[in-house]
Amino acid sequence: QVQLVESGGGLVQAGDSLRLSCAASGRTFSDYAMGWFRQAPGKEREFVAAISRSGSTRRVDSVKGRFTISRDNAKNTVYLQMNSLKPEDTAVYYCAADSAPSAVVTTNFRSWGQGTQVTVSS
Repeated sequence: QVQLVESGGGLVQAGDSLRLSCAASGRTFSDYAMGWFRQAPGKEREFVAAISRSGSTRRVDSVKGRFTISRDNAKNTVYLQMNSLKPEDTAVYYCAADSAPSAVVTTNFRSWGQGTQVTVSS
């Protein structure tokens, strides 16, 4: 089982940027596809972005052009760069991992981090 620890959340103003990090341990990071999800108060958890083992990516439409997912296998870390933040981006952001074929951008994950809070004020 891979362990995931998110960091980088905080309180920012609309239009600001944040970079979330997710450090993985316990298994070979390059064997895992990675993803980011978020859950706002009173809402279900939703998919934000995912990256395959080979670096292919997928994002939900609401963050395209603003959020970028990337990975650094040498650092066992996946990132979510969030630009032009909006109040509706306020949520707890979760990192996720699962084994998958190299080119597959999966949105189904079995390992999850504890989450990091992102709050965007207007």
